[in-house]
Amino acid sequence: MDRTDDIVIDPVTSWLADPDGQAVCAALVAQGHQALFVGGCVRNALLGLPDSDVDIATDALPEQTMQVAVNAGFKAVPTGIDHGTITVVANDKPYEITTFRRDVATDGRRAVVAFSKDIRDDALRRDFTMNALYATPEGRVVDPLAGLPDLQARRIRFIEDADARIREDYLRTLRFFRFFAWYAADQQGFDPVAVDVIARNLDGLGTLSAERIGQEMRKLLAAPDPSFALAGMRNTGVLNTILPGADDKQIGLIVHFEQALGLGTDWQTRLVALGGEDVPQKLRLSRVEAKSQDILRSALEQMTAPTEVAYRHGQQLGVSTLLLRSAIAEMPPTPQEIAQLEQAAQATFPVSAADLMPEVEGPALGARLKALEQKWIASGFVLKKSELLNLP
Repeated sequence: MDRTDDIVIDPVTSWLADPDGQAVCAALVAQGHQALFVGGCVRNALLGLPDSDVDIATDALPEQTMQVAVNAGFKAVPTGIDHGTITVVANDKPYEITTFRRDVATDGRRAVVAFSKDIRDDALRRDFTMNALYATPEGRVVDPLAGLPDLQARRIRFIEDADARIREDYLRTLRFFRFFAWYAADQQGFDPVAVDVIARNLDGLGTLSAERIGQEMRKLLAAPDPSFALAGMRNTGVLNTILPGADDKQIGLIVHFEQALGLGTDWQTRLVALGGEDVPQKLRLSRVEAKSQDILRSALEQMTAPTEVAYRHGQQLGVSTLLLRSAIAEMPPTPQEIAQLEQAAQATFPVSAADLMPEVEGPALGARLKALEQKWIASGFVLKKSELLNLP
């Protein structure tokens, strides 16, 4: 192993300080096997970011991992045994443990793997150098492919041959831009080798399922500032390939407005701004997600006031409407407008059907209620019940 003894992860990091995870690792090590934390949890710990998924890699074969776990009093579930993954449950907490692997064959979506005793084989089948970092149970970093300098420079680089990595799984094209949005130093720009290879492999994106594309786009759009990554997707042809008709020109303004007002990120807002054809189908949105998209698009088309959207559909969709309209007008929203949306979302229409009956009944009753509600909304939700009832 290429251990970097001078790089040690803070021992108070949650997954290192977790006694159950340590017990699982200790059970493997006691039987002469390696047990190494790998991937996102190591990457994020070294960058000082919140914890990511905790995965453990080992040179033990899946059957050996299961036997070790059972002998140690843990539950072992063969969740992905054909690909080397065993879920070991300790104190009701699951830990995914995967045997070192190497790719035997790939088709751009899935791989046939063979188990290995060599950590370098396992590292070589990963996507980016910053994801091929491991850590011992003591927190000492293991860097078989010298990816640590890339991580420290926040540089997104494919492992060895970028063309081969992409052809192994075309989703890595989208992962490249998603990782750039979350982890890269924008001022460095994109790795020129990577973007050249990505632009030459656009056809492979057509082999991906809408579910996989949608998952990646949700994660990318949820980044603090995905505007640079989206511009790269546009320039390489990726954006129009997965979302024909999409346009990222308003994303930067929306990000600026969010940050200026101290708002959290919302991928749904950004997706509406991005636009495109058949978005719910292209990204396989859920019914709830698709409904939110419809509400926002309709509000923009019909020029519905953000306060009315907040009143009818909740504060978040009201905020989204405000941000989208502000980006179109290139006029920043104000804290006062945000406060109005919070009030609108909490407002309750003071008039009921019983207040109008029996003087008004039948279809006229519904029409009268709707008319009064619109006047109440237009008043900024301030008209009282008596004032509304006295309106002509």
